[in-house]
Amino acid sequence: MPDILIKYAGEIRLAIGQTFVMVGVSILAAVLIGLPVGTLLFVSRKNQLLENRFLFSGLNLLVNTVRSFPFLLLVVFLIPFTRLIIGTAIGTAAATVPLAIIAIAHYSRLVEQSLLDVPKGVIEAAISMGASTREVVVKFLFVEARSGLVLGLTTSIVSFISYSTIMGVVGGGGIGDFAVRYGYQQFQTELMMYMILIMVILVQLIQFIGTTVARLIDKR
Repeated sequence: MPDILIKYAGEIRLAIGQTFVMVGVSILAAVLIGLPVGTLLFVSRKNQLLENRFLFSGLNLLVNTVRSFPFLLLVVFLIPFTRLIIGTAIGTAAATVPLAIIAIAHYSRLVEQSLLDVPKGVIEAAISMGASTREVVVKFLFVEARSGLVLGLTTSIVSFISYSTIMGVVGGGGIGDFAVRYGYQQFQTELMMYMILIMVILVQLIQFIGTTVARLIDKR
């Protein structure tokens, strides 16, 4: 192991741990909230199961508004809200708030797109068999779209990692913040390159796992 990595081993482990916390909370928010929101966007669309123009328009506007924010500005904009629910706007815990919000908006749109890709005939067949709306969604739509949902989540996770790299502005830490503070600002280019390499390896690993799982569960 290079001497510079040994020298900063403790700080690097801390930075990696902070990144995992921020990305982990983002994934949890995406699955627990983003998936239902994306599903509501789909079922409330015109000519869908629970067509509701007002619900769709409201959710669509909210998701588009969050996604249109440059992420750095979103972080700053949410500081009062973050302080309200966390008690502070600084630190890794505080950094999870804007990350969770962008995660929900990001993944909900990908969920909606995955469900839109399901053939209309699947829904018609499910309804003709007497399935309830909940059964149509859970037992037919999610099953048919499972590969796309996994690929969408994989894409989202890669984006969450990218977003986490700039959370140093609120003291969130993480690999990106470490690379800037110890590598760039202290002119230790070698250390910065090692941090970039760690990020690249992490992203490649996640993409490989996500693609492999999606391929295995795709039975079409």
